[in-house]
Amino acid sequence: MDQSLITRIVEAALLAANQPLSLAQLHALFPEDDPAPPGSVEQALETLREGCAERGIELIEVASGFRFQVKADVHPWVARLWTERQTRYTRATLETLALIAYRQPITRGEIEQIRGVAVSSNIIKALEERDWIRVVGHRDVPGKPALYGTTKAFLDYFGLKRLDELPPLSELKDIGELEPELPLENPIPANVSDAGGAEGDTPSPGAGADTGIAADAPASDDTGGDGPAAHPGPADAAATETPNEALDDDAEPVSSEHATP
Repeated sequence: MDQSLITRIVEAALLAANQPLSLAQLHALFPEDDPAPPGSVEQALETLREGCAERGIELIEVASGFRFQVKADVHPWVARLWTERQTRYTRATLETLALIAYRQPITRGEIEQIRGVAVSSNIIKALEERDWIRVVGHRDVPGKPALYGTTKAFLDYFGLKRLDELPPLSELKDIGELEPELPLENPIPANVSDAGGAEGDTPSPGAGADTGIAADAPASDDTGGDGPAAHPGPADAAATETPNEALDDDAEPVSSEHATP
């Protein structure tokens, strides 16, 4: 089979797919009686990657495979194509996600100990439903608390191939610096059902409990601002959070994944 045809097939598949494609999936595009020659799919990927040098898109490899995505320098203009409301995740939600990402595997109790405030069940539920975290085991202590870790979907969303590509904590001032990339796939609408408070959560001594995990707010071009620290100390969390602040206007927006038409 001609290499140029293989390259076109791989390109078309990546553009048509609504998720990253692994090497195995790309090889599976070709019938068993006429498979792609060894190394030809990899060569096609390299050709496509080089061909994007002067274009507005790039070919990258994330945890689940390969995908085309919008380049960062044109992201602000392309993002204006979508006017749907963004889900705004609260400071508590983003801090919890950051702790799981950097300290995994970690228990809910350990998160609460670091943050100095009880973690709402809704926060854990929302992150699990978003498929950003999952239970990876249980701590061998009385009660066998669940250990949480991040997923491939988390890596894919933030354009990472491996966890070691996360910026060092010493360089990360704000969880908002983990800007999601803009893959070429269908947008995920904001889920207004995430809004709300958790009942029954009790605060840690001297701190307010986290209530409400997400608020839906109009989309904004500014996704930066004074977002949450990625790893706050217990004293900071206790001093700055109250139940009402969990749904305040300072909640950090996390852009949904979008597609180009």
